Amino acid sequence: MNHSELAERIASVALLRGTFTLRSGRTSNYYLDKYLFSTQPDVLAALGKLFAARISKGTTRLAGAELGGIPLVSAASMSSGIPCLFIRNQKKEYGTAKQLEGVLVAGDRVVIVEDVATTGGQALEAAKVIQDLGGVVTHIIATIDRKEGARENIERAGIVFESLFTVEDLVPEFAANASTKG
Repeated sequence: MNHSELAERIASVALLRGTFTLRSGRTSNYYLDKYLFSTQPDVLAALGKLFAARISKGTTRLAGAELGGIPLVSAASMSSGIPCLFIRNQKKEYGTAKQLEGVLVAGDRVVIVEDVATTGGQALEAAKVIQDLGGVVTHIIATIDRKEGARENIERAGIVFESLFTVEDLVPEFAANASTKG
């Protein structure tokens, strides 16, 4: 599946219309449901390869935040051969009582794999967990950038931001607006 075919496939299964409240608190007339695309084996396999191709040399760990980032980082880990970490939204209150699952060694260079980036809030929270444990977050790679501030917020935190797709790749009216602006 090439890049444009994958964009079409993601949009066909995950683009919803209506009124939605986003994690940022904003409302939107469209929603890209990460669970509808990240549960499709063909999409997940193709995304794993795209993430693996973007991972910078010297990366020692990949990370994904609960819940949407977990299948994505697993696919990226399998495609790249780089071990991964899972970051919980909160420390668990039983067993090991950890917020981060997997092995992180101080100084590890970590790339965070994200699902849909709006403002970048969840990715930055995940980055803080890693940094507080001695890891160095070098990049955050989102599957989809809604282009609502994630890049600016993440780069302001000193982390490189990339995305595999933007809203223009998946939502027809954004693609039409982008082509008339260019």
